[in-house]
Amino acid sequence: MNYRHHFHAGNFADVMKHALLVALLRALQKKPKGFLYLDTHAGRGGYDLAAAATGDSLGRTPEWPDGIGRLWQTVGGLPEAVATYLETVREFDRRSGGIDPGPRFYPGSPAIAQALARPVDRLACCELHPAECAALRHELGGLPRVTIQGLDGYAALRAWLPPPERRALVLIDPPFEAQDEFARIAASLREGLRRMPAAVFAVWYPLTVRARADDFLAEVRLLAPPAALGCELTVAGDGSALKLKGCGLLVVNPPWQFEAEAVTILDFLAPVLRREPGASAWVDWLVRESPR
Repeated sequence: MNYRHHFHAGNFADVMKHALLVALLRALQKKPKGFLYLDTHAGRGGYDLAAAATGDSLGRTPEWPDGIGRLWQTVGGLPEAVATYLETVREFDRRSGGIDPGPRFYPGSPAIAQALARPVDRLACCELHPAECAALRHELGGLPRVTIQGLDGYAALRAWLPPPERRALVLIDPPFEAQDEFARIAASLREGLRRMPAAVFAVWYPLTVRARADDFLAEVRLLAPPAALGCELTVAGDGSALKLKGCGLLVVNPPWQFEAEAVTILDFLAPVLRREPGASAWVDWLVRESPR
């Protein structure tokens, strides 16, 4: 996996992650009180998809045509969160100078969260890579209630939790360059839950080697969180030669009724984003929430 996300921007994994992120943001906004959105590995905020096509030294084909490209012209029939996600991406493209038929520009998670944030909500975005952090500051720096810091996102949990609002949505979306990335995520979840047991944590992870993801999810169970929901999407079956066959989003402390919405979103996306036979969607509890 590349540290810089440009080549992957707008791919199927981004579509899945960002549609579910929209659902999480909207779920937290059902209550009038504001919350902190903390993005631990924020990236650059926005991506020029044309540059991804021409600027790759390895001559790879950009991945967005099999992601956001498959949704771009869709009108009607979308689940609510997917419709909101798509309109947010279209508006970002228009505002950034995109020209029909598009898309040309794709928003990262911080830009999507900022576009949907209310005046009472607050954003804290962390990006360790200097060039990516500079681009993020160019994209979102100076906007009200947005803080950008060039630091290790895992350390951000100690710095930002718990926030004054006493409500938080934390997105942990690392580049998965390090061999011990899953272990670092588990350690950060342990620390985050210790500091703020009621925060909502959303962790993106790739499905490259199934055993690594399963080991990680088993470790999450051992943390005994109040509730943990696994959401996965695959675009090909186990026998596929694709390096990235799917991805997941682990949601700790999911908002009320988020499970049903996640099922609706992924059941819609699975056939739309399918690359090869065996594409599927999966949503299930790792740790079932207590009755309310």
